[in-house]
Parts: sequence; structure tokens; C-alpha cells
Amino acid sequence: MDVQISLLIPLLTFVIIAFASESISKFFAKIHLPLISGLIFTGIIVGPYVLKVISIDALDHLTYLLDISLAFIAMAAGNELHIVELKDSLKSIKYNTFSQLILTFVISAFGIFLLADYIPFMNNMETGIKISISALLGTIFIARSPSSAIAIIKEMRAKGPFVSTAIGVIVLIDVLVVIFFAIVFSFTESVIDHIPLNISLMGEILLELLSSVILAYIIAKLMELVFSLKIFQPVKTAIVILLGYSAFIISELILNWSLQNFNIHFFVEPLLVALLASFYITNFTKHKLEFSDILHKNGLWIYVIFFTLTGANLSLDLFAKVWGIALILFLIRIGGLYFGSILGGLAAKNSKQHIKYGWFPYLTQAGIGIGLATEISEKYPEWGHDAFTIIIAVIVLSQIIGPPLFKYSILKVGEAHLKAPDHKFDGIKDLLIFGYENISHAIALELERSGWNIKIATFLPPEKIEHLRNLEIISINKIDLQTLKKLDSDKIEAALLLLDDKKNYQIAELLYEHFGTREVIVRITDKENYQKFKDLNCYVIDPSKAMINLMMQYVKSPTSATLLLGELKGQSSIDIEVRDLTVVGKYLRDLHLPQDVIVLSIERHNQIIITHGYTKLELGDIMTVVGSEKSLEEVELRFGIM
Repeated sequence: MDVQISLLIPLLTFVIIAFASESISKFFAKIHLPLISGLIFTGIIVGPYVLKVISIDALDHLTYLLDISLAFIAMAAGNELHIVELKDSLKSIKYNTFSQLILTFVISAFGIFLLADYIPFMNNMETGIKISISALLGTIFIARSPSSAIAIIKEMRAKGPFVSTAIGVIVLIDVLVVIFFAIVFSFTESVIDHIPLNISLMGEILLELLSSVILAYIIAKLMELVFSLKIFQPVKTAIVILLGYSAFIISELILNWSLQNFNIHFFVEPLLVALLASFYITNFTKHKLEFSDILHKNGLWIYVIFFTLTGANLSLDLFAKVWGIALILFLIRIGGLYFGSILGGLAAKNSKQHIKYGWFPYLTQAGIGIGLATEISEKYPEWGHDAFTIIIAVIVLSQIIGPPLFKYSILKVGEAHLKAPDHKFDGIKDLLIFGYENISHAIALELERSGWNIKIATFLPPEKIEHLRNLEIISINKIDLQTLKKLDSDKIEAALLLLDDKKNYQIAELLYEHFGTREVIVRITDKENYQKFKDLNCYVIDPSKAMINLMMQYVKSPTSATLLLGELKGQSSIDIEVRDLTVVGKYLRDLHLPQDVIVLSIERHNQIIITHGYTKLELGDIMTVVGSEKSLEEVELRFGIM
């Protein structure tokens, strides 16, 4: 019972800390620092070297959380390696990967060896051990951060050969570095433990790698079985994460068994096992989307656990002492990346601009690097903890400086696709409809009665267009920026896309990047394209679900469904943007709205707020208002004044 309590108390304490850590990391994001910096900072503060909320003994009881997190991070890295997507930039990826792998390793390892006498834990070691540890740490400096890079690419909506090469190299290197680390780690063990290098040792290393591949295949097949089962997704998620974690348990069991029975240190690399299992699920099974969804949904809390514990494990006194060395090592790593990217770019015959900025995307470093450093710390506690602290210092520098430089390089090579700023409302509501059909006519005629200016664009030739009343129907023959400019897309408040998904996406992307159209409503034909349009801030209608949802709404709340469809006599609902400066900062209860008007919700910074009397208005809020048509006109006029 006492043992259970001693294990439970550190866990519950850490759960509370993790919630605080996640909130603190958001503050770091607001001041344009990486989230992981906030998580590591929180871990340092609550750790055994500052506030001592978590003791060293408690950290020992929480090592299994680190292993679970490492397994997840390795699976996330494997999930980003898509064979099909790498084919287009294969030549550039190949040359850049191997040039960076070799030069970053050689320059980093050589630099560490030259600085060995100035690194506290290395200065009294034998030359052979210094060389092997330098090689081991140099291997970690190769590692990248796919999660950080992908977050930046998504934020910038970046696409093009530069970005394709960068993400391919980043992910592929993270796969290769785990394999490379396993080999170097085995050689390092032989040097430190004074085991002579011979053919049998090489055979043992190859057998370890083969065992890692076999174990990865077994775990992957078990994951595939789990995905095929019709069970509650949280249960499925838990099993998948535990299967990844099982690589660490099995690795430990094999190591202990080999030592006890054969006096051989047979080590199966758990990070490699988890990564390869993920790679198999992603590329060779039909469960890629579900697997990616699980990793995406659970990534945040895993990273909160991992980086907070990482901060708590840092020796703050040593951390302060090694900053100078860490900065020098960081600059050495940059040198390896710089020369590696130039050599790779020249070999791949990349453009001068791509070669110039080619090293910028590769500075980011996080999960896999820290994971490998953790393995060293656990294997060699007498000096590994000091090495871990230095590596974390280098990684923190990489995470602070790397993301802004990656963003800068994307902008310089012209592969960013950011949202255009909103245009000013000219007092006339304009809607542009793409697609000529009965629905287009019905919507156009109805909105025209409400004072909207409607324009319909169609691919039909002019002679086949049946003009109705005063509707403006324009024939177009292609979708490009010039066509949208001729349609006065810079003046529209909304666009309705009723073409096929491919054309709809072309239009939505142009509206997003060049016109900043506030409301783009799109009807999709393939539900797999749903997220693509949501990423462009579109309102997506899936016809296969729309009717079912409408009927369900009638069953649950007939009145609201009737109101939604505009069938409630004399009543309607509209969205109104707050532009009147005199109401900004006021509570809703103090606005003296007409008695038959209700403010249902407010959209603010892409978040929906359910309103109450003490909700304060901000400039730019989009209010969803329900009431009589006459009263709504009055409210719209009042709030729309600048």
C-alpha cells in the first residue's frame, strides 16, 4: 500500500503541474517564443533545483512517463515520412540529407573533441573515450524537429520545392539519426567498457538493428489489428500508445536477459522500433488517416509531459555553467548545417536562392534529440546527466533561433501563402457565386430581396446562360488571379462555391491569399477534402450530412430549425460586425437593444463565445443576432457605423 501511495503522489503532483505548464507555455507563445521553451522553463522552476515541488526521488518514479512520451514522439516522426510525397523532390532530398548527415556529424564531433578539455565532465577522460563521446554527442546534433518544422509550414501555408525538400530532409534525417545513433552508441559502449572492436562486435550491432526491425514489424502488425477493431477511439488511442511504449519495456527485458545469460550487452533501440512501426502503419496500411488523427489529437499533452519533465531533470547550477560551451557548440552545429546544405544544394543543382537559405530550415531541434540525450543520461548516469544538460542548452538555443529563421527563409524564397488582410466594407453587401444551377438562382433571388448585390460566375458559354431578372451572370473560362480581379473579388463580403472540389479549392485559395474574403462557403463532393477547406477558413457544407443534421435539428429543436431556415414568420437571424466605436467595451446588457432581439453568440479571433449580459464587445466582433426583420435592420445600422 505504501509503495502504491509513493508512486501515486508524484504522478498526481505532476498532473497538476502539467496543467500549469501548458498555460505558462501559452504566455511564451504570446511573446513569440517557442511553446517548448515555456514547458522547459516551468519544469526548471518546479524541479528539485528551484522550488523543489518535484523532488529527485519523484522524478525517478516518473521515468516511465518520459519513455511513453519518447515512444509517442518517435511514432510522430515516423508518421511524417510519406514515401509518395517525397518522390517529387527525391534528388534534392537525397543529396541534402547525406551531405548534412555527414558534415554535421563530422564538424560537430570534431568541434566537441577540440573543446573536450573545457567541458567539465570530459576534461579528465582518456583520449579514446573523449573521441567516442564526441561522436555520440555529434550524432545527436544531427537530429531535427519535424513537429516544429511542420507547425511553421502550416502556419505559413508554405508549399513549393524549397519547403518540400526541407521537410523531406528533416523527417528522413530523424529516421537515419536513430539508426546512426544505435550504431555509434554500440561502438561507444565498447570503448567505455574496454571491449575490443572485432568482427563479432560488428555482427552483434547488425543483429541489434535486425532485431529492432523485427520487433517494429511485430508491433506494427499489432497496431494494425487494433485499428481494424471497432472500439471506442480513446481505448484504441491508449492501446496504440502502450504498444509504442512496449518497445522500451521489451528493450529493457532483452538487455537484462542477454546480460544475465550470455554476459552480452544486447540493446534493441526502442526509439528506432517505435519510429519504424509508425512508418509501416503510415505507408503500408489503410489506417494512415486514423493513426495521424490520434497522433495529432494527443500530441499536445504528450509534449507538455515530456518537455516539462525535461526541464525538471535539468541541473540548474550546471546549466548556468555550461551556457558558454553550449553557445559555442550551437555555433559549431550551425557550421555543420551551413556547409552541409551548400554541398547538398550544389550536388542537387538547386537554385542559388535555395542554396543561400538552404540551412535555415534545419536549425529546429527537439523531440528525437532530447530522446537520444535521455538514453545517454539513463545509460551513463555518472556523466550522462551533465551531457544531457549541455545538449538541452543547445536545443533550447536551436528552438529559439530556428523557427524565426525558417519563417524568414520561406518568405525570401516566395513559398509562403498567408491570408490577405480583410478589405474595408463599402456599405454594399456583395456575394459572388461560382456555379450556375437552380440553387444559385434561388439563393441569388432571395438575397437580392434583402439588399445584397449578387454576381454569378459560370463555365457555361454565354449562349447557354438563361438570364433571370436583373441577376448578373458572367461566363468565365479559367480560374486564376486575373479572372477573380475582373469579377471584383476585392469588393465582395462573401463567396459561395458550388463547383467541383478541385475548382472550388483553387478559388478558395486565391480568395484567401489575395483578397482576404471574410466568408467563403463551399459545397464539397468528397468528405476527405473537408480539412483542406477548413484550413482556408471556409464554411464547409457536406451534402451527405447536411440533410441528416437538419432533420436531427428539427427533432431536437423544431423552433430553432425553423428559424434557421427562415420559415418563422417575421423572424430572422443575421451576423453583424461591430464597427461602432461607441459600443466597444460595453456590456451587452447596457446596449438597450430592441426587446425582440437576442444576441446568440459572438465570433472573436476565430472562437465562438456564448454571450450573456456581462459579455463585453470588442471592435471586429461578429455578433449572431436573432429578432424581427425590422429590428434587425435597426441593430445592423447602429453597429455598422464607423
